[in-house]
Amino acid sequence: MRIPRNIIALMLLATLTLPFTGCMPSVGRPFPVQQVRQIEIGTTTKAEIQQIFGDPWRTGIEDGFRTYTYGEYSVKMSRDLVIRFDDKDVVKSYSFSSSFPQDENL
Repeated sequence: MRIPRNIIALMLLATLTLPFTGCMPSVGRPFPVQQVRQIEIGTTTKAEIQQIFGDPWRTGIEDGFRTYTYGEYSVKMSRDLVIRFDDKDVVKSYSFSSSFPQDENL
């Protein structure tokens, strides 16, 4: 049995466009966004961050300092919290970004 070319082309097109149709699953995991206000630069420790937010979705190094990233990403909306720690495991700086309308007043 031979499959017509136009059917093969249609199947290929559907496969290539599927990620852009909103069917793509989200990446990362939800975190308690309302708790971002509790972070105090120079005061909040890494242990306190883990107690509040749980284990980070991603860890890394930025300019020689440990970073924790908490994030929730999908095709339509995203939010992320990146926390940088100093050499004493205290929050050095952080950034929070979101495209969720309910996060507008944080």
